[in-house]
Amino acid sequence: MEQYQPDRPTPARAAAMRRSLRNGRAALTRRSLLRASAGGALATGGLGALSGCGIPAAGKARGGTSAEDHSATEKEVNFSNWTEYIDTDDSGKHHPTLDAFRRRTGIAVRYTEDINDNNEFFGKIKPQLAAGQDTGRDVIVLTDWLAARLIRLGWVQKLDPANLPHAYTNLSSQFRNPDWDPGRAYSYPWQGISTVIAYNRKALDGIEVKSVSDLLDNPRLKGRVGFLSEMRDSIGMTLLDMGKDPEKFTDDDFDAVIARLQKAVDRGQIRRFTGNDYTSDLTKGDFAACIAWAGDVVQLKADSPDVDFVIPDSGYMTSTDNLLVPNRARHKTNAERLIDFYYEPAQAAALAAYINYVSPVDGVKPHLAKIDKDAADNPLIVPDKAMQARSHAFRSLSQKEETAYEEKFAKLTGA
Repeated sequence: MEQYQPDRPTPARAAAMRRSLRNGRAALTRRSLLRASAGGALATGGLGALSGCGIPAAGKARGGTSAEDHSATEKEVNFSNWTEYIDTDDSGKHHPTLDAFRRRTGIAVRYTEDINDNNEFFGKIKPQLAAGQDTGRDVIVLTDWLAARLIRLGWVQKLDPANLPHAYTNLSSQFRNPDWDPGRAYSYPWQGISTVIAYNRKALDGIEVKSVSDLLDNPRLKGRVGFLSEMRDSIGMTLLDMGKDPEKFTDDDFDAVIARLQKAVDRGQIRRFTGNDYTSDLTKGDFAACIAWAGDVVQLKADSPDVDFVIPDSGYMTSTDNLLVPNRARHKTNAERLIDFYYEPAQAAALAAYINYVSPVDGVKPHLAKIDKDAADNPLIVPDKAMQARSHAFRSLSQKEETAYEEKFAKLTGA
């Protein structure tokens, strides 16, 4: 059987990994996460440790392994999620939506906030998955690039549509067909994460910013522009600005983006590449404008009236955190019922009102308006059809591409 043999990380990629661990989507508003970049996660401590372990190459073993489902007799489900990524009551001890699920179904949810970054969590579950064993978890939440990897390795189970009527019906068209899981056979989004242009109105002092070109080319913004240290966000937004599709781009397209950004770095247009720490630069006015994550902008706008955002005419990038059922899960049907529960608009609204990320559920807006009208009217939480149509995802990368692209991006950012 062909083995998965990832390249060893070069010093540049290892540095990129360390940078992402320090600054990558880290302290992201309510969640206070630590996110590893895809390249670093795959390079160190994650799939890099798989070589020689008899694990089939990515793409060679699609389709997960089921086990005896004890859902009918064991009314429980084990749910692993990121920290601060679910609704919580004022006591901080209870999650109202999970309590509602238990009251309705009789299924108790053992909810664990044990995902701090994709790479670290993958290291936890890898030995069991590689050995074909139960991880002790029935549903997990992973970012799209790692969800794609687990699907290709055959380490998550195909979902039963019969147990997901609300999810199938209410999933937003924006998220229905990622190239790594067409039709959502193995995953459903927990939340969407949009990348936009944020600006400080006072710092701009009348300068108009509507596009990535404005960030890169306007000399009046020299030294006051920020880009993200997450490759997919900064490269994806620039690809769009150059008229390229992030879901179909070539090596030459990628190199053209790197060259364009390098010119901006060389002449001092870009102040720096940051993780979540751009928020302080933006509110202080050190950044007049920057590439930003929408969840942050929602929170910043509430506290800083000068902060706002713009969606370029060329479009914007969106990624997802995704619900999956790992191989050998003991309570697969219960897990599917839980996934489906969060695709009821009323439950999705309760979740969105608390965490302020993009809801993947159609029909959420009127329910959210009853809780928080401002949130319901915020296109960063509930995108309208026109905004959804401008959303783009970064395509899946092969191992060879991942290595090459992360090397080039690390050199660009000085990681």
